[in-house]
Amino acid sequence: MQFHAQPARAARLRGALKHHWVQKRPGFASMASSSASQMGQNFNGAGISLFLQILGGNKELAIPHLEVPDISHINWRSLRNAGYKGILFDKDNTLTEPYKLGLDAKIAASVADCKEVFGDKIVLYSNSAGLLEYDPQGEEASLLEAALGIHVLRHAEKKPAGGSVVVEQYFGCASHELVMVGDRYLTDVVFGNRLGMLTVRPSPLTTQGEPFGVLLARRVEEYFVQKWVSKGIKAPTRSEKTCGSLQTFSDFLIQK
Repeated sequence: MQFHAQPARAARLRGALKHHWVQKRPGFASMASSSASQMGQNFNGAGISLFLQILGGNKELAIPHLEVPDISHINWRSLRNAGYKGILFDKDNTLTEPYKLGLDAKIAASVADCKEVFGDKIVLYSNSAGLLEYDPQGEEASLLEAALGIHVLRHAEKKPAGGSVVVEQYFGCASHELVMVGDRYLTDVVFGNRLGMLTVRPSPLTTQGEPFGVLLARRVEEYFVQKWVSKGIKAPTRSEKTCGSLQTFSDFLIQK
């Protein structure tokens, strides 16, 4: 599914979306009426519960198969040639700066390349837009689709919770044939690994503009992941049957 809005309609949608996201930015006086909603979005009970489980075991779920400075280092054609059939992206700090509309300039060409390679088998899987709890009518999802030209998958549970049904129904394949790309270990990486996906963790585009709770959670995640990796814990093993036709994961990287 490709999104091609008429110029006048696209301009109106961009204006509406800009107003919508600016209203959600922390620190704006106009946020007073929606502060409770944003606090709810920043709190992830399922994520905390799973993280506590990971502390007691299954630490490999928090370890990505690949880490990159940003998504421009990902070789989309190599992934496709290896048998992967679709890509799930997180939004904030993966494709855009927090609460911003446009793609970050340094990864825009990579997104275009990904669209060329995977066509409509690309989605945003967000913990706000398209999530039944916070976007029940799909209005935020529709506005993001118009702004970014990427389908926003509607779903009922926050990452890292959620099953594979809605994902597999959209892509028409098993979840182990998909790639999850996102900057958060606790949400994006754990979600992808739980469902058997290849997980790619880009560094966050920026830490400016992130709520304090997100910054704190990010520091906790990074501390534990670095500790576990130093002890030799690795990402979940992928078999040769799981789109693993290339020799190493490094084959999926663009050398710069």
